[in-house]
Amino acid sequence: MLRYLFLFLMISLSTQVHSKQVDPQNQSKQTLKGFETMTVAGSNLMFAARMDTGASKSSLHAVDLEIKGGAHKNMKKNIGKTIEFTTMNERDETARLSGKIVDTSTVKNSQGTETRYIVELAIGFPDKLKTVQVNLRDRAHMDFKLLIGRNFLKGDYVVDVSEKKYIGPVEKLSIVESDLLFKTRIDTGAVENSLHAVDIHIENEDKDNMDNNIGKMITFTTENEKGKKATVKTRITNTSLIRNAQGSEVRYMVKLKIGEPGSEFMVETNLRDRSKMSYKLLIGRNWLQGHYIVDVDL
Repeated sequence: MLRYLFLFLMISLSTQVHSKQVDPQNQSKQTLKGFETMTVAGSNLMFAARMDTGASKSSLHAVDLEIKGGAHKNMKKNIGKTIEFTTMNERDETARLSGKIVDTSTVKNSQGTETRYIVELAIGFPDKLKTVQVNLRDRAHMDFKLLIGRNFLKGDYVVDVSEKKYIGPVEKLSIVESDLLFKTRIDTGAVENSLHAVDIHIENEDKDNMDNNIGKMITFTTENEKGKKATVKTRITNTSLIRNAQGSEVRYMVKLKIGEPGSEFMVETNLRDRSKMSYKLLIGRNWLQGHYIVDVDL
């Protein structure tokens, strides 16, 4: 009898726990991926926005801040004034915006302590904007210029970071730095991306040891399958030893913004002469991981 009573209590508790996990209120909320394409009202720009449930407020890239009527050294005393600033998306497109300062926020991180202005802005999907408090900071060195915090998500959205898009074996992808579209081979057998590159020039190049060139600026010419060319200048981030049927070779690695137009993100890519290959851009697992599932029937 005690055994059956124990089982009954366990089933009852399990049902109660399960009912807490399946919150009926969440069924009416829209599910967002780890990043979404969003906009800021008045900017005419689209951003690859990172969903950040660890941030209480949303954050937008802002530089060249100018407070109308003059700025007080004590940032708190500028609350209520209008601030103008320049923002930029991942495609380096810029816009000048303004907003009323509603507060300031002091943030502590690994770099120290920083105080930021907070303004109210309408952000979100073009057909579904939401006015929330947004802190302004220089995010030029960050992959995502728009970060979506809990104040935007609360009440309307849940975030599923495991959700991935489906992609076929061949896709049209953009490289922001080249302003070109590439007919791209998606290769789950490749560890990393590879881009066609010729006429490579490295500032103060050490021709004997490639590793000594890490951190230096590199200029190269790339070309898509239509013969359109572009010159790209960026920084060498690493070298990569590639082994294949022809043997092994060391290639330079650079970080580039690659992806579907409007949804590009920064990823390391090796450079090699792919002029004899059908696909000038090959996508490997370092771009796919966490973002896409490959369906060869697409």
